Amino acid sequence: MPADHVVVTTTVDKEATARNIATSAVEARLAACAQIVGPITSVYRWDDEVRVDNEWRVECKTATDRAGALEEFLNVRHGFDLPEIIVTPIVGGSPRYLSWLVEQTR
Repeated sequence: MPADHVVVTTTVDKEATARNIATSAVEARLAACAQIVGPITSVYRWDDEVRVDNEWRVECKTATDRAGALEEFLNVRHGFDLPEIIVTPIVGGSPRYLSWLVEQTR
């Protein structure tokens, strides 16, 4: 059975960008809420080189039927050539919170 609620996660290189993405996703009702975590240290390979950079993670809680639109929204506003956008199902939680989550994305 597919989950009705998901967390859509992305990372960006600036705190201001993270705040802008989080705020605009909630304002657009694509996310009920968004949390910013950071700075975090990301280690990754890009252009055949291992890189280490500070990033900020944005975690957007939304209804599953809004995840595709949120992904498109993030792709448009993201500054990376290949943005990390990961959708993780929420398999449980407070029924009142999950109901609120859906209400806020309508």
